Amino acid sequence: MAKSIFRRITKTVFLILNLVIVILWLTSCLTPFLNPAKWWMIGFVGLMVPYLILALILFLIFWLFVKPRLALIPAIALLIGYQQLNVVFAWKSGPSVTESKPEKVLRVISWNIQSFNGNSKSRSAKQLARTELAESIQKLDADIVCLQEFNHTDGHQSESNNLSLFKSKYPYHFFSKDYERNGGSYQSGCIIFSKYPIIHQEKIKFPIAESLIYADIVKDEDTIRIFNTHLQSFKFKQADYTDLEKIKEQDDETLRASKNIIRKMRLAFKRRGVQAGIVRNSMDQSPYRSLICGDFNDVPNSYTYFHIRGDYQDAFLKKGFGIGRTFISLASTLRIDYILPDPSFEVKMFDMIDEGLSDHIMLVADLQLKN
Repeated sequence: MAKSIFRRITKTVFLILNLVIVILWLTSCLTPFLNPAKWWMIGFVGLMVPYLILALILFLIFWLFVKPRLALIPAIALLIGYQQLNVVFAWKSGPSVTESKPEKVLRVISWNIQSFNGNSKSRSAKQLARTELAESIQKLDADIVCLQEFNHTDGHQSESNNLSLFKSKYPYHFFSKDYERNGGSYQSGCIIFSKYPIIHQEKIKFPIAESLIYADIVKDEDTIRIFNTHLQSFKFKQADYTDLEKIKEQDDETLRASKNIIRKMRLAFKRRGVQAGIVRNSMDQSPYRSLICGDFNDVPNSYTYFHIRGDYQDAFLKKGFGIGRTFISLASTLRIDYILPDPSFEVKMFDMIDEGLSDHIMLVADLQLKN
C-alpha cells in the first residue's frame, strides 16, 4: 500500500515537472516571432533551449519505461519545436579546413579576436598574441577576413599598428572605427579584409555602440556584398562573472548579484532586437549576392538569429557537427558567431579552429557561387 502511494506521488511529481518543461519549450518556440525589443524576457528562454531539449529527451526515455502513453507528451512537444531542434545541432560533418585552398572557392574567415589580447595573463604573451593571431589567419589563405573587436593605432613604429600585420596579404580593407581615442589615433570596431578590390563600402551605425559594415568586392566577373557586424553584448566584466559564481553558490548576495546580471541581459536583449531589424533591412536591400559574418552575441534559438538569417544558409549547419560552441567562456552551448551566405552559394567546407588566442573560436568556410 505504501509503495503504491509512493509510486503515484512520484509519477505525479514527474508529470508536473514534465509539463513545466513542455510549457517552457513551447514558449521557446515563439522566440523567432517575438522581438526582444518589446518582449525581452523571451531572450532568457532562448538561452535555455539546449537544456530543455535534453530534459525532454530524458522524460521521453523515463516515460517509455514507466508509463509509455505519457511518452507522447515530450515526443509531441519535440515535434512541435522542430524549428528549434534544427538550429541547435548540426549533423552534416564535412571536410576540415586545409591550408591549401581548393580552386574556385571563396574562403571566408570570421573571428572575434578580443582586441588582440589573447587568453594569457602574461604580459609578454599578450605582446606576442597580435602577431600569432595574424599568422593564424594568413596561413589559411582566406580571400575574405571579417574580424570583430579589431583595434589599431596609427603610427609606423607603434606596436599596435595592426593594419600593417595584414597589408601584404590583404591590400583592401574597410574598418568601422566605432570607437576612437587619443585624438582619433586609436580606433576599434569591425573590419573586412579582402584580396579582391572593394568597389563600394558603407557603415550603418546602430543607435548605440557598434555598427554594421559592408564591402562590395569584385571576384572574377562577380560582385559580392560582404557584411560584418558585432551586435550588443551583455558587457559582462570580471565583477559580473564573480556575481555568476555567487548565484551558483547561493551566496548571501545572490539577490543583488541576480539583479545586476538580469539588468545587463535585459538591456542587451532589447538592443539586439533593434539591431537585428537594421541588419535584416540592409541585407534585403543588397543588389548583389551576399553573405554576413559576425558575432551576434545571441544563440541560434533567438529572435536575433532567426530574423537576421531569414532565408540565408548557416554554414555550420550545412557542414558542421554537434552544437558548435564558438564562445569559450560561460556555458558550453554558446554558439554566437556565424557565417551566413545567401542561397546563391554552395557551402563546400566549414570548420572551427581554436587557436587559444581569443575567447571566441575562429570560423572558416569555403563557399562557391552556383551557376
